[in-house]
Amino acid sequence: MSTKTERACMLCGIIQPFRRFVDQGCPNCESVLHFQDNDDNQVQDCTSPSFEGLLALGEDNKQSWVARWLRIDSFVAGLYAIKINGKLPPHIISDLTEQNISYRPRDGSAED
Repeated sequence: MSTKTERACMLCGIIQPFRRFVDQGCPNCESVLHFQDNDDNQVQDCTSPSFEGLLALGEDNKQSWVARWLRIDSFVAGLYAIKINGKLPPHIISDLTEQNISYRPRDGSAED
């Protein structure tokens, strides 16, 4: 699924309109990706308009095995992409590593 305005965060997978990422940031990753403090390029670099599969995560089902398997059980309720085409840029991955945050690409290339 992909529309012209919907994008998926490449770190957590939440799907929301491009403009919401710019105006409000990512509800899960704002403290590390800082969409609101940067220009639109940060949102372009760290989100993707190309994603597959959807999972609706509600407040009452955060303990589901699917949420745990996708590693989104601690995230806010919302619509999440199962697979996201694209990867974070190397400089963002370096920033995450410096903050002791491990990045697991959501494009299917990561192995468990």
